Amino acid sequence: RGGTALMCREVLAFARARGYGAVVLSTSMVQVAAQRLYEGQGFRRVGTSYPSLLGPLLNFQIFHYRCELGDGN
Repeated sequence: RGGTALMCREVLAFARARGYGAVVLSTSMVQVAAQRLYEGQGFRRVGTSYPSLLGPLLNFQIFHYRCELGDGN
């Protein structure tokens, strides 16, 4: 699990060093460990969606996350 957090930090550092203002990603509602990882790295949930027309019937959502990186400095 520590390796996953390290990889996440590396991705954020890579994007920040190249001047990106934010990183966005999505994960499913059942991937609780991923949600905790992303939130622990500074990501905030910015929305939800359903992956298909059956999503609302099954109450299965996709969570969208965003991590603001600043100006790259």
